[in-house]
Amino acid sequence: MAGCSSHVVSAYEDAYTYLHHPAVIIGGLFALVALILSLFLILQHLRFYTNPAEQKWIVSIVFMVPVYATESVISLWNPRFSLACDILRSCYEAFALYSFGRYLIACIGGETRVIQLLENESRKRLGKLLLERGEGEGGGEEEEEEEIHQKSFCNFFFRPYLLGKDLLTIEKFGLVQYMILKTLCAFLALLLEVFGVYGDGEFKWYYGYPYITVVMNFSQMWALYCLVHFYNATHERLRPIKPLAKFISFKAIVFATWWQGVGIALLCAYGVLPKHGKMQTALQDFFICIEMAIAAVAHVFVFSAEPYHFLPVSENRKGMISAETTKATLKVEQSNEEKPAMVEKTETQVEAPGTSIKESVQDIVVEGGHRVLEDVVLTINQAIGPMEKGVTKI
Repeated sequence: MAGCSSHVVSAYEDAYTYLHHPAVIIGGLFALVALILSLFLILQHLRFYTNPAEQKWIVSIVFMVPVYATESVISLWNPRFSLACDILRSCYEAFALYSFGRYLIACIGGETRVIQLLENESRKRLGKLLLERGEGEGGGEEEEEEEIHQKSFCNFFFRPYLLGKDLLTIEKFGLVQYMILKTLCAFLALLLEVFGVYGDGEFKWYYGYPYITVVMNFSQMWALYCLVHFYNATHERLRPIKPLAKFISFKAIVFATWWQGVGIALLCAYGVLPKHGKMQTALQDFFICIEMAIAAVAHVFVFSAEPYHFLPVSENRKGMISAETTKATLKVEQSNEEKPAMVEKTETQVEAPGTSIKESVQDIVVEGGHRVLEDVVLTINQAIGPMEKGVTKI
């Protein structure tokens, strides 16, 4: 039996050695395509940095593709770097999810505008709900309103539109907690690996991998759930930016790659795929290299820099003004007769002057970093607050 087992392991080693070099070359080519397309798109945004509130987060989101592609091809080339690459990839993945949430807020007009929107929607829905209850039961309006507000926890799951500005707080908390937990778990995995008790891909009770996987799975699904609720409450205002395409393209990278890694680990655990450490990580890295090339192509269209090439006419400073006239022929009924009518529509655009890439990068690093730090501190305080109250009561 031991001889048979060693023969199988030797066969897997030979298969890995035979396939490794072609996989590195193919994966490297796909990673190169992803790098070229993503860096070109990022440079376009930096060159026409006309809307910093939105574009700083777009650059952070798009930069996830080069990070994933580079770390995956390095890990594929040399498996000894796989854990370090996975930690860096995990940390940036969490930051990218946070950036996507901030991008949606920026597209609406900032936090103040989002709060106004959510509060107006809450009052409108609450009034409609109270009116329906009043017609059906005839109860006191103030008592019913108080009863609805007391069920805030249930409202988040069933009627999130009643939460108003609290929905924004929950959404931010969900994204930041994932960013914090993802980073902590990544470094905890490194620490456990140093002591030999991490067991990457091993679903055994004496390894740390299954416990970290459960925690990260819950945290990730909670962050996604909060983001979906926020999107449902604000999708009408987000319609001009076509948010569904952006949401799907981003979700495919963050969540599909995570579940892909868990799926490969499960298939290896049940013997469907070879239970060989190098083979398992190599499969994940190879697939990610291919997926990042596809994601880079999608980002060129979904997060295009073209909308930022032009400014509103009111903001014209040095840009070149261009007018585009669209003509269309319509048929109009007049005295029971159809007569052709010409309709003209003229759109005036101001071509934005190029901006300094150095200044754009500086704004992304300084302003973006300041915003992240503020949200992290706020989230930690929100988490510690209830604990302090509990300790005080005890």
